[in-house]
Amino acid sequence: MYALRHLRLQSTRHFRSSYAAAATTKHMLPRQPARVLIGDWSTWDKSRLQDVYSRSSSTATEPVKPQTPLQELVSAAKPYAQLMRIDRPIGTYLLFWPCAWSIALSADAGCWPDLTMLGLFGTGALIMRGAGCTINDLWDKDIDAKVERTRLRPLASGQISQFDAIVFLSAQLSLGLLVLVQLNWQSILLGASSLGLVITYPLMKRVTYWPQLVLGMAFNWGALLGWCATQGSVNLAACLPLYLSGVCWTIVYDTIYAHQDKLDDLQIGVKSTALRFGENTKVWLSGFTAAMLTGLSAAGWACDQTLPYYAAVGVVGAHLVQQIYSLNIDNPSDCAKKFISNHQVGLILFLGIVLGTLLRSDESKKQRQSSLTTSTASSYVPALPQKPEVIS
Repeated sequence: MYALRHLRLQSTRHFRSSYAAAATTKHMLPRQPARVLIGDWSTWDKSRLQDVYSRSSSTATEPVKPQTPLQELVSAAKPYAQLMRIDRPIGTYLLFWPCAWSIALSADAGCWPDLTMLGLFGTGALIMRGAGCTINDLWDKDIDAKVERTRLRPLASGQISQFDAIVFLSAQLSLGLLVLVQLNWQSILLGASSLGLVITYPLMKRVTYWPQLVLGMAFNWGALLGWCATQGSVNLAACLPLYLSGVCWTIVYDTIYAHQDKLDDLQIGVKSTALRFGENTKVWLSGFTAAMLTGLSAAGWACDQTLPYYAAVGVVGAHLVQQIYSLNIDNPSDCAKKFISNHQVGLILFLGIVLGTLLRSDESKKQRQSSLTTSTASSYVPALPQKPEVIS
């Protein structure tokens, strides 16, 4: 009995000492995740483990830093920037180029285009393109929510309320009016008259297969407005063919753009020239390209343009032909790529107009000198000999 009691006492002391040692070790070691305890500790680099544990514990206990006023402002403004497509400037470029063409064509022979007007119209294009996108999204909020490409737009996804979008639209139109009143009163009336097209365009896809035609009429209004802003009136001989060429160009690039959404449009019931043209899209676009080049040639002839202008028209034609015949209408990414490349079309033609107008200087001087010489020669009349007076 004595031996048995002694054995139990020794076992109890051994257990208590082992427990104390284990507890001490536990407090000395850092806390590890359960998955780290599985395996052989001898193979682990304890210094690396200590770094991992210190980083994880500091991350878990680190408080979230409050945003600065600037960061809060950027976060609040981001949905509105997306609403006016600041992140996708191609629409602003396509709206600006017809304005720039008209301003450059209206410049005097041998002169650069009016840089102040180009700046005003560039600012106006940025503002009014954003306003047009806001109007479009207000009309199409429910439709955009059903289309894969547009379902994350601020209005469709609920990031911005309809009331907030209307208030933002009012601010955009006010800024656009502020730019417009910098022009002459003829341009103010002409510019304001385009607002009806901007507002009604989004409705056209519900009633006709030709909404791109209405978009072209709105987007190329600057071909009339630019000339009026610099000259005080519209020269229809030059501006009308330029305007119609821009409309044809818009039908080309926006039909390509519409092919991205044609499957969703069919399901929803929205119409477009992409659905109207179907498999004959390339044939239709070729016809509109030919009409565009014809109108550009007529505008150049009316403005007495020179070789650089017509060379630029030829390059534009080659660019569009390459777009159309390499287009895969069933590949949305290819359609988007071709659509964006139309920015180059506008730039090429603008450079051609500027160079052609600068080159007109020498020819115009020669024509003026020859006309002055002719008029001087024709106006010279030799004096008739007068009879001597007889004094009686």
